[in-house]
Amino acid sequence: MNAREAIRLNIDCANGICQGYLADLTDAELLVRPVPGANHIAWQLGHLLTSERNMVEEVCPGSMPALPAGFAEKYTTETAALDAPSAFHSKSVYMDLFERMRSATAIALEKLTDADLDKPAPEKMRDYVKSVGDLFSLQGTHWVMHAGQWAVVRRKLGRKPLY
Repeated sequence: MNAREAIRLNIDCANGICQGYLADLTDAELLVRPVPGANHIAWQLGHLLTSERNMVEEVCPGSMPALPAGFAEKYTTETAALDAPSAFHSKSVYMDLFERMRSATAIALEKLTDADLDKPAPEKMRDYVKSVGDLFSLQGTHWVMHAGQWAVVRRKLGRKPLY
């Protein structure tokens, strides 16, 4: 197994976990907060999609699809406290973007060499990733970190544990 294959495995495992947690949730349930003050799933999905797009695009310019107009602006620190359904997107939009971003991330990863993965991450990201390889690995880890919160929302909604 090479580095790209290991990173891809990490991302694929994260995909399975995330899709499992999201599969039976409704648009309304995406707005349930695990506890007061925590971010709901809808905001987290927008944050994750925007983050992945921006990070991968930074190191592989032209590789990522554009987000819908105004999308990123709906998922800022300032919008995290909003609860109105109209402030966010539907689950179908998130899932479509998830598929498109993940496909583009996989294609960008496959085009990189081992030497590319060893290159330093962009300066503005070095407080949380040191290399391009770290940045790609983070694409799986970041989603799973948030999915831990989704497990709590699912329990709050009366769903049985999945994993």
